[in-house]
Amino acid sequence: MLDDAIRTFEKTHDLVVNRTVKSLNALLFSCVLAKNYGEVKRIFLEFPRKYGIEPDLGTYNTILKSFCESGLSSFVYLILSEMERKGVKPNVPSFEKCVAGFYREEKYDDVGKVLELMKKHDMTPGISIYNIRIQSLCKLRRSVEAKALVDGMLSRGMKPNAVTEGNLDEAKSFLNKMVNSGFKLVGFCYFTLVDFLCQGEDFETALKISKKSMKNGWVPNFSTMKSLVNGLASISKVDEAREITRQMKEKFSKVADKWTEIEENLPK
Repeated sequence: MLDDAIRTFEKTHDLVVNRTVKSLNALLFSCVLAKNYGEVKRIFLEFPRKYGIEPDLGTYNTILKSFCESGLSSFVYLILSEMERKGVKPNVPSFEKCVAGFYREEKYDDVGKVLELMKKHDMTPGISIYNIRIQSLCKLRRSVEAKALVDGMLSRGMKPNAVTEGNLDEAKSFLNKMVNSGFKLVGFCYFTLVDFLCQGEDFETALKISKKSMKNGWVPNFSTMKSLVNGLASISKVDEAREITRQMKEKFSKVADKWTEIEENLPK
């Protein structure tokens, strides 16, 4: 389908339809969705010149997203420089993509450089940037740094939608602090906490967290929930374990047989 979209774009003139920057952006975005980052680069380098289209902010943001998703975050500096030369001012989403990309590649110095670039463009990192930073640090298991960011935001009166992970005790205290401060937790935070709580054999707390998570429509993965079920059974909370298996069979009928097998192995 992507090939068809590219061919259609190239033949647009034959159909007496003008190619526009919007159609170029749509094509580039389709390539990103298809994770065909090579085509993104080729189209960006060839099509604007070939068809007389001037890239706009949407074009550049899509290119930034492509580089950052494909492990080539260092190229964002070239794109940002080109934007400056052509008088296209980046916006907050431009820098969000850069920050996420550099964290994904664990290039922490570059994260700092991007934040400095924001200042150069008279932008102050707000909640959206902090959210990305916290989530990125959590996924990299750098909970201490994530917690420091949250503490900093709390002192500034910010209330982001944040996640965390790290050692068990810190994760538990961090969750309580976030909830008490009025934070809205996302699924990843719940999943991580349930997993760590099970590893720490605090199955009762894990059960409470999983219930909150499922109430919001977020269900931890199979292995985590299996650990929770077996853990509850090990502390004589068999009824609670059976209730979870029942819920899992209802929610995930495709793996109901696996949950039935787990349930049958629970103590009578």
